[in-house]
Amino acid sequence: MKIINTAIEEVKLIEPEVFGDARGYFFESWTQSKYAAAGIDCNWLQDNESRSRFGVLRGLHFQAAPYTQAKLVRVIEGSVLDVAVDIRKGSPTFGQHVAVELSGDNKRQLFVPRGFAHGFVVLSGSVLFAYKCDNLYMPSHERGIAFDDPALQINWQVDLQEYILSPKDRCNPLLADAEVFDYHRREYML
Repeated sequence: MKIINTAIEEVKLIEPEVFGDARGYFFESWTQSKYAAAGIDCNWLQDNESRSRFGVLRGLHFQAAPYTQAKLVRVIEGSVLDVAVDIRKGSPTFGQHVAVELSGDNKRQLFVPRGFAHGFVVLSGSVLFAYKCDNLYMPSHERGIAFDDPALQINWQVDLQEYILSPKDRCNPLLADAEVFDYHRREYML
């Protein structure tokens, strides 16, 4: 596996070694010792999977302390633009984001650490999306920031008229008004 550094040091892009032949392909999607050696040493507690159609935009989501989550995300079928936004106030990269295309073809994964909001938009006809979380889902601590916050300058690569959003994601606050983490207190690391 190959670890690729992104513009934000803590966010990592992972390219697995894929073995393919006329029968299909095989790759290890996660091996604890290999990821730990690469600095991704999480105790994954929950695996999630979703199917969405073109234009569905999910995010930007995170959970408040003490239920913060790191995520390891990947696409099984289809493609998405996957985005991680640094929401650690006081961080040198606060408000900056990493955006990468994840697809069933490229088999890439994105590691989204605690202290980041996460979201994706479906670029293909449909997508099968899978991710690991190092903390359980806690509805009372679920938070979000507006996907279209002008301060974030995210190019989602889909026309505004084609977005399909949940009612909840239509109402997320701008980053300036959102509940965020304090980089210096490190409360997102709980």
